[in-house]
Amino acid sequence: MAFPSSILPQLLRRTFPRPPTGCRIALFRPQQPHYRLFSASFPLFKKQLPPRPKIDEKDVEVSYIKGSGPGGQKINKTNSAVQLKHKPTGIVVKSQATRSRSQNKKIAMELLAEKVDELEKGDQSRAAIKREIERKRKASRAKKARRKYRALEEKKKKALEEEQQQEYEEEAETQGEVEEVEGDNRQEGSRELKASN
Repeated sequence: MAFPSSILPQLLRRTFPRPPTGCRIALFRPQQPHYRLFSASFPLFKKQLPPRPKIDEKDVEVSYIKGSGPGGQKINKTNSAVQLKHKPTGIVVKSQATRSRSQNKKIAMELLAEKVDELEKGDQSRAAIKREIERKRKASRAKKARRKYRALEEKKKKALEEEQQQEYEEEAETQGEVEEVEGDNRQEGSRELKASN
């Protein structure tokens, strides 16, 4: 039984379970699911970050204040900026990323949770682990770039040396031809002198 090409992927999705991350169902064998890897990265084996920190609402003191900076009258005259204070630690966070109080409160809660987590766990906090991963990624990119440019410099240097060697050989060759011609001229000149004597 032949299916139109637009219906086949839908039918396969209903028939077979979802493939693992980084894989897809091969369409040439619809009888049994055949997974093929199509990505070089393996997100399944990636080091898992700790869960996002949570804070109890009862430990937080919320106050709405007037914002400042660009945004005009809407920012400067309304109390849309949110300031949160964590009572146990005394950490204060302010957010005025948007005009909405609820969104600003959500953003401020996330920032406060990260700061409290970092204060409590130190190097084992989610933010510290993310910074370390980004630092390693940046170092790896820099190392690859240095390697790439070092290889390019070596290639240029080698090409320049070969070019200089070739010029030197050509110059030596032409110098040898000139010496041969001068030697022939001297011999002819000495013959002419002997003949005239």
